[in-house]
Amino acid sequence: MTIISRKKKEKIDRLAELAARDDERGVSLWQEAFRRLRRNPAAMVGAVILGLFVIVSVVGPFLVPYAPEAQHWKDEIRVGFLPGVRAENWFGVDHIGRDQFSRMIVGARQTLLVGVVATMIGLAVGSLIGGIAGAAAGLGGRWGRAVDNVLMRFIDMLLAMPSLLLAISIAAILGAGLTTVMIAVGAVSVPVFARLLRGSMIAQSNSDYVLAATSLGVRKPKIALSHVIPNSLAPVIVQATLTLATAIIEAAALSFLGLGNNDAAIPEWGMMLADAQRYIDIAPRLAILPALGIIITALGFTLLGEAMREALDPKLRK
Repeated sequence: MTIISRKKKEKIDRLAELAARDDERGVSLWQEAFRRLRRNPAAMVGAVILGLFVIVSVVGPFLVPYAPEAQHWKDEIRVGFLPGVRAENWFGVDHIGRDQFSRMIVGARQTLLVGVVATMIGLAVGSLIGGIAGAAAGLGGRWGRAVDNVLMRFIDMLLAMPSLLLAISIAAILGAGLTTVMIAVGAVSVPVFARLLRGSMIAQSNSDYVLAATSLGVRKPKIALSHVIPNSLAPVIVQATLTLATAIIEAAALSFLGLGNNDAAIPEWGMMLADAQRYIDIAPRLAILPALGIIITALGFTLLGEAMREALDPKLRK
């Protein structure tokens, strides 16, 4: 045996040994996705932004120097003048003498609360509709297809309306308020989750393991609940991360239009942005700060969501 052949054989043996070692360890889909996320710079930037946002939202309100509704500097307000950045007011003072830094920190918690609750509403309702439609279409026979058609036509009706217009319509019907904003923004995301889960379940229903379970006599409802739905959730979870970004923006838009929280004592970034429009010429920071908060937070969710999509979807992996 020549030296080149011996080296080639040793290299093949090493590769086979490494492959066998990987097979012995076994790596799940989520473990492999987490490995890819750790090697993705965009995912790390998004995770850092979200980590800071969550820490500020949870811990910050307990550490702010002033109550967000306290008007300690009301007497310093003059026509055409608002106190700016200084030692006791890191972000200056708003139009009625409240500390802007304290309001930004407390407003982060309200923004996170609205985004998370709205996304959970959309995820729960959309997954319920999509799960029923997907199980009916993939495993339900003739009657199942009829149920799928009825549910999907309802989803198509929701998709026919622009998302912001649909949210405004729901908020206008229910009346202004923080709960209304959560319901309106959550309703907008229902069609996305429903169609995504339905499509994923239909794709999974054509898999070999479904055929094998059916051949063994396993009942179709059990196949759907125990196998098809769990294997279809990965794209839905990724979409939930991306929806959080749009939920925060849409909630801020509703608050900006006056359909959000009516209690001025409870700050929220969208409402703060709306209040700042009247003073944009003398104190642009009042609008810039909440706008930057919304943009950076949405960017963090988007970066992490896109990285998760790439890590979980074999077609998008680099």
